[in-house]
Amino acid sequence: MLQINQLKRELGNKKTVFGLLNSIPSPLLVEMIGYAGYDFVILDMEHICVNPETIENMIRAAECAGITPLVRVPDANPGTILRALDCGAQGIVVPHVQSRAEAEQAVAAARYYPAGKRGISGGRTTGFGTIDLLTYFERANSEIMVVVMIEDKEGVENLDDILSVPGIDMVLEGAIDLSQSYGVPGQPLHPHVQHAIDKIALTCLNRSIPFCAVPRASSRSEIEQKYCIQAYLLGDDRGVGCRAIKAHLAGFKQLD
Repeated sequence: MLQINQLKRELGNKKTVFGLLNSIPSPLLVEMIGYAGYDFVILDMEHICVNPETIENMIRAAECAGITPLVRVPDANPGTILRALDCGAQGIVVPHVQSRAEAEQAVAAARYYPAGKRGISGGRTTGFGTIDLLTYFERANSEIMVVVMIEDKEGVENLDDILSVPGIDMVLEGAIDLSQSYGVPGQPLHPHVQHAIDKIALTCLNRSIPFCAVPRASSRSEIEQKYCIQAYLLGDDRGVGCRAIKAHLAGFKQLD
């Protein structure tokens, strides 16, 4: 059954929140991330081969562990968004949003009338009928988040138009893809890329839309304070896990 979106509540109360991108499709790992104390997890369907049944079980694991599950869909296709939400996701993350039209399509696919035109279904999202449909429609429109990713030069150039679309709940930067779009691939700290991220953060601040930063350098902390950033995506579980495993081994090797 659709849960209260604690991430949305915390952002509304101006609290700082921390999330992790999930790139290892395992319910157990999602549950672990929740009990580790993260506020939200982004389940990746853009770059990761994962079937809908597994995503649904990963969302269940997030619900059990008290962490808000968002799903990064491959695109703004209404059918793709519909399936993620019908699995129980409390929000969608839409990559490579470059225009107002794409933002409008994503919002419309994630909301019921009058805010959108999401297809109607029951099942686990209504608690198998525990919540009547009219109540569910109202609750879903209030609780489910739409997060857009700005990770292209075109998206930065069209930012004002994109963020003028009603119903966008958070903006996430994509510095790695931005670096390619600006002609400096693989250089997320390049001045061109950082200037673009600053523009995204400032525009979000001016429109009172939460901006989610991906920390890559400690020198950015003053800038993040300047833009009153509340949300941080702290990398992905593959990177965190690999570094932890390497450090664990290195620690024992130093004992020799």
